[in-house]
Amino acid sequence: MIRLKRALIDCQDSSFDNRLKLLKHNLQTAIELEHATIPPYLYALYSIKTGQNLEIAYLIKSIVKQEMLHMSLDCNVLNAIGGHPKIDYPRFIPHYPGHLPGSVENSLIVPLAALSKQLLLDVFMVIEEPVHTVDGTDPPPDGITIGEFYQHIKAEISALSAHQNIFTGNPEKQLVTGFPELQTMAVTDEASALAAIDMIVAQGEGSDTSPLDPEEELAHYYKYAEIYHGRKLIPNPDPAPGQPAWVFEGHRIVFDPAGVYPVISNPHDKNYKDNPRIADLNLTFNRTYSDMLRKLHDVFNGEPDKLALALLSMQALREEAQLLMTQEVVPGQTAGPTFDYIPA
Repeated sequence: MIRLKRALIDCQDSSFDNRLKLLKHNLQTAIELEHATIPPYLYALYSIKTGQNLEIAYLIKSIVKQEMLHMSLDCNVLNAIGGHPKIDYPRFIPHYPGHLPGSVENSLIVPLAALSKQLLLDVFMVIEEPVHTVDGTDPPPDGITIGEFYQHIKAEISALSAHQNIFTGNPEKQLVTGFPELQTMAVTDEASALAAIDMIVAQGEGSDTSPLDPEEELAHYYKYAEIYHGRKLIPNPDPAPGQPAWVFEGHRIVFDPAGVYPVISNPHDKNYKDNPRIADLNLTFNRTYSDMLRKLHDVFNGEPDKLALALLSMQALREEAQLLMTQEVVPGQTAGPTFDYIPA
């Protein structure tokens, strides 16, 4: 929290050009932050066996899809102010276990691990936590939340826009396809930039008064909380004074641990050095993942037609990951993808 606030304070004390440069840096960090959640979420999703825990798989898949949307919105904002999203480089993929970019939840260590209720509570719900929840379970503060991170960016966009127009980027670099939301959310000015960021925060956290995002879907935090509590979140049918307006009393969401592959946590290629078949399968996955990042880099740097190819690469990842997850690497545990960057 201190590091991010210090950067923004320094920005306010410097020249306009330096402040704009730092804003671009912070938006690049936002892109990396949104991406950093995707490998852990995918690892947990892929660990669900085909045909098992179907409602849970659907919920996690819907979150991953919106994280991709959030990356896209951040790229659109950065492009709109004349920046250049950087996705195709080795450090774009974080190390797991490790911290989130931008000092968000700075004491949290994010792993690659099989889906479990403990993972949901200790990691995924912490990543997505709001400052205030509507279910009566406000988590203790532990660094800044994603929403607070974005509030700093919004404040700087408004401050710089009040000084002069910062939206000088090429409008042809705006991605307006691939997600329904993007069709009406091209970023061209301060208002559209702030609206894009508001959507990111609302889809992750909801608001202080509702767990729903602008599309009337549950925000990410509450979807993960539903899986953890094993119940759908519904409006409290008989809210007494001081009681939460929303409660986990809807239909049951049954989590069957037997429907999850016993994959190792935080795999490293050294885990597979004595098993050429598993090493080769892991390399194939990493090449597909790195190729997808290269295509996304091109998409957000003036080649939007490559989006379909990037999505095809993402579809291939599940089959490649789940093939890995059927391979026993140590007694009682199976392999998992390492999410390493492979140069072209």
